[in-house]
Amino acid sequence: MLLLTPSSGFFQRVNKLFLSERARGLPIKDFLRQNAANAISLGNMLMGMASILCSLNGHHYLACWLVLIGYLLDLADGAVARRLDTCSPLGAKLDDFADYTTFGIATSLLLRTPHLIDNILCMCYGLSVFIRVCFYTSGIPFVYRGLPCLYSSAILASASLLSGGNTVLLRTTAVALILFMVSRSFYPHDRVLESQNWKKAIYAGGIIMVFSSIQSLCCVYYLLWCVSYMLFPGSLWSSKV
Repeated sequence: MLLLTPSSGFFQRVNKLFLSERARGLPIKDFLRQNAANAISLGNMLMGMASILCSLNGHHYLACWLVLIGYLLDLADGAVARRLDTCSPLGAKLDDFADYTTFGIATSLLLRTPHLIDNILCMCYGLSVFIRVCFYTSGIPFVYRGLPCLYSSAILASASLLSGGNTVLLRTTAVALILFMVSRSFYPHDRVLESQNWKKAIYAGGIIMVFSSIQSLCCVYYLLWCVSYMLFPGSLWSSKV
């Protein structure tokens, strides 16, 4: 009976063990919270690297889908960082590297063919994304300068899937997207997951479409989503958080 009294050494040892385990778990939880957004950015980068490998090995279809998954991840990482209040210079740099990997190199390789004109276009597209990521800052809150490269990548990947890799369509689309990306036009920082409910519903629909088996419907969905942002940024996507 002595062993069951609250003042016994047994309960004190159990209490100390519980507290030590709890204290040991706090740094792990804090580490996970601090790096949740970085993990999403890293996932975006991995999607881009996998897409690059698929393109180089002739798996064009899979390369396009990986770019679309990277698109969804890129929309999520900033929202998670702001939600958890874990924005950092490291996270910003990692996001830029992930963006250029997925929306620069991986997307430009979707244009690659044995023809010289397509290889030149591939390099021009990658260069335009580099310019967009590195130099086109607006200095105005909630506003981008030039079309964000994730939208142009989603358009190109969707058009490629929908047309079966039609080279004429892809060349025309890529040239138009390059002009939009390097333009001096302003586009709203939409923050889909932190804005109106209809934007969140569109994002949820994008997740469902990627993992559905209806390829044509998914491609049309992403094209409508991204083209609406590209052509009607003020009337549809300009609302601030």
